[in-house]
Amino acid sequence: MGGPEVDRLIGLLSKLPGLGPRSARRAALKMLQQPEARMLPLAVALTEAARAVRPCADCGNIDSQDPCSICTDEQRDRSIICVVEGVGDLWALERARVHHGLYHVLGGTLSALSGIGPEDLTVPGLLNRIAEGDVAEVILALGSTVDGAATAHWLTDQLRPTGVVVTRVGQGVPMGGALDVLDDGTLAAALRTRRGV
Repeated sequence: MGGPEVDRLIGLLSKLPGLGPRSARRAALKMLQQPEARMLPLAVALTEAARAVRPCADCGNIDSQDPCSICTDEQRDRSIICVVEGVGDLWALERARVHHGLYHVLGGTLSALSGIGPEDLTVPGLLNRIAEGDVAEVILALGSTVDGAATAHWLTDQLRPTGVVVTRVGQGVPMGGALDVLDDGTLAAALRTRRGV
């Protein structure tokens, strides 16, 4: 069609979530029709983000500063940590503006099929944060999947000796649902109706 450079561009775009080969071709064509206005600014933004963005050493969020802007925000309630599976879930909760405490990104959920065990999760960092600070509550905001439920149960056992109150998100998160695809109202209802574990 347009040479190896275009094929490579389409191939790379098609690896992004939500973009298959057909959508990637449309996106590539749109950018190539106005490279000065669309493609070059995107290339600059990608390069700058690749150089500047890194994981937060405290919570696991990704930001251009470490600790991240959430962890350094003095307006945050430091007595509550909301545990999420991934950064996408953290961003979804932030977008909904329903949690005003801190976060902790686990980096996945326990899954025998995927080979993810306790050693693959960032639980030691969470336990250290609880031991060092004035954390009173940990909210387990994990998806309502089998792996999410198993992880929440296992994590509750790990947190019990710390003495913090452990809650889970309540209504609104459907069985099998992932947090990063839910609408803001559903996320708000789920966080407001959290319950003890």
